[in-house]
Amino acid sequence: MLMSDEPEDVAAETEEVAPEEEAPIVVQPATETAEVLTEEEEVKPAKKGKKELSPEEIAEQERLQRIIAAREVIEVDPVHVSVEYETSGKGKIMIGPPTLTRFEKARILGARALQLSLGAPPFISVPKEVATSLDLAYAELEKRVIPITIRRVLPNGDFQNIPIDLFD
Repeated sequence: MLMSDEPEDVAAETEEVAPEEEAPIVVQPATETAEVLTEEEEVKPAKKGKKELSPEEIAEQERLQRIIAAREVIEVDPVHVSVEYETSGKGKIMIGPPTLTRFEKARILGARALQLSLGAPPFISVPKEVATSLDLAYAELEKRVIPITIRRVLPNGDFQNIPIDLFD
């Protein structure tokens, strides 16, 4: 036969081998003459990588636990009213770097390329070397003609709206 993928050929190669017999495990009962260890002699299994603490270290940990337990628990966080940082005056960009981050740049280019591919008019005359809407969006971003504002937000809710022409 010409076909080598027949099930008989595969079955002949993958015969199961009987597992070797294992010796039975015999558990011997504890003898009555086992020694009884006192509390000081009792051996406790130590965790790997852990060292035993000295009495001074144990006392210090207990002291820190009492301090932590005595702390006041704040159950309701006061509501923070978000504040906008103005972009006027010296140091216009107060939140984040004074340049566009790669994430902001990618978001702007992607959104503008989508707009251009759906028929939006370009803000600059189309150069001859431009082949795709992404290339045109990149050219518009380099000239800073896209009318867009970046909002940078801090974890507490404060934010700053930065026009794209203020970036380096």
